[in-house]
Amino acid sequence: MPHTIALVGGTGPEGRGLALRFAMAGHRVIIGSRQADRGASVAAELAASLPSADLTGASNEAAVAEADVVVVVVPYEAHRPTLEGLRDELNGKLVVDGVVPVRFERGPRPVDVPAGSATEEAAEILPDSTVVGAFHNLAADVLLDPDRAVDADVLITGNDAEAKATVSRLAEQISGARAVDAGPLRFSRFVEGLTILLIGINGRYRAHSSVRISGLEVAR
Repeated sequence: MPHTIALVGGTGPEGRGLALRFAMAGHRVIIGSRQADRGASVAAELAASLPSADLTGASNEAAVAEADVVVVVVPYEAHRPTLEGLRDELNGKLVVDGVVPVRFERGPRPVDVPAGSATEEAAEILPDSTVVGAFHNLAADVLLDPDRAVDADVLITGNDAEAKATVSRLAEQISGARAVDAGPLRFSRFVEGLTILLIGINGRYRAHSSVRISGLEVAR
């Protein structure tokens, strides 16, 4: 079933890449930004390569209002204020948090999150939303190349089985991706930490490495 998916903070590389892949899968995609014209500009740029795609841009508030699935991809320093500002609009919605609490000081360094992880923080801020963690470890450069398979597992955390199943289906509509249930919401800190490790590895090797879990009897 096609969804209307809003990318909050979707004008950055990760948001653009996910927007492109979701649009390629046939979903209606709205790129959200603090500035509506910025969201519209990025959407138009992406849509130029996908003329049949339903891909538009708007303010974060307008994007969320129209969506049934919301993917949050803002930098961590904007995470709490953005979600607090959108709390009412996000009530009753499926919120997928793809934010990594990282800062850069001679390489990537983890940011301490009192809630344990950005995803758990989102769940605390949004008690009336269903929060799932996913899409942290997909390389933006790979997502932005529509002819390239991502060759990655998407590690999904959450406490709602139906919501995780929905996100799993979205993940597996990205060419080369496989959804892996990584456990309850409290395991989000490990997924986010692994992503920081990957950022460091990719920087040292100038690579786009990703996560693959071996030994699972799960279809790829």
